[in-house]
Amino acid sequence: MARDLIAIMTGLEPGSVDLDVRIQLPDSVRAHLSEVERARDAEAQARSHAATELRAAATELKNAGLSVRELGAVLGISYQRASQLTCGNSLPAERRRAS
Repeated sequence: MARDLIAIMTGLEPGSVDLDVRIQLPDSVRAHLSEVERARDAEAQARSHAATELRAAATELKNAGLSVRELGAVLGISYQRASQLTCGNSLPAERRRAS
């Protein structure tokens, strides 16, 4: 659209016009976006920490003699997930494929 307007106004071919559009964000918006990035990083770290702690809890309970079905019930996860956590396979299959 802008390229066509420039071509009409100058008589140039539309394909010969190059545009360089840069969006200048207000400082307040850039500050918000920086906070979003910081919060997302903190979330990723918290999720990683939670996964580590869940794996440790599952392993400790399994070592205490609980079955994977019992682990699942106690931890609020499926017995299949409990098995993954205690066998060293910490990522669900769909996430492993995506990695």
